[in-house]
Amino acid sequence: MKVRCLLVDDEPLAIQLIENHIRQLDTFEVVGTCSNAIKALEVLRTKPVDLLFLDIKMPQITGIDFLKTLKNPPAVIITTAYREYAIEGYDLDLIDYLLKPITFDRFFKAVDRYLRLRSPVLKPEAIPAVNHQFIHIKTGGKFHNLNKDEVWFIESLKDYIVIHCNDRKVTAKYKISELESELQNSTFLRIHRSFIVNLNKVTAFTAYDIEIGTKILPIGASYKEYVFKRLQLSEFK
Repeated sequence: MKVRCLLVDDEPLAIQLIENHIRQLDTFEVVGTCSNAIKALEVLRTKPVDLLFLDIKMPQITGIDFLKTLKNPPAVIITTAYREYAIEGYDLDLIDYLLKPITFDRFFKAVDRYLRLRSPVLKPEAIPAVNHQFIHIKTGGKFHNLNKDEVWFIESLKDYIVIHCNDRKVTAKYKISELESELQNSTFLRIHRSFIVNLNKVTAFTAYDIEIGTKILPIGASYKEYVFKRLQLSEFK
């Protein structure tokens, strides 16, 4: 599911700039644009919104005052030309505070922060046996939301990883050890210094390798004991 964004700003060019930035991200979409807080309230009442890009100085009511009226506001990123409102804004538990003109690099950091805050690391006891959450990976100027149930295995290639899914591959500059940490206590298992597999996708295995479809992946010597412990195959120990 894409992150649904509402843009509120009385400057058409400012709206257009944020829209252009969002178009470069696969996992974000604009569900509405408004020139004032009154129209924004109407949209919030009729459409689901995950992330609100909100200007401060607008006609009728400021963005800060508007935000204070919302009982259950979506996540908010302030977009403004006025630095002096930053302290008051952060008191409202904002995701970020962007100063105009907003570069794509700065915008990218803000939405990256949103994704990380939206998907906190769960305690082991809180993670169910079947995990239907997503892996969030950024590559270039794009974010990818990868359903864990569709991931077959993850391959490390020096400073990059390749995530093999049902119908695509995603390559990103990422350390496999970092992703291993994020996938702990799930159906994913590190079997080799270069491979993490989704145990739900394993079709066959031996004492030396694991098969996933037509792919045969080696089991590293230092991982063997733990792999078989997870697979509950004591005869291979």
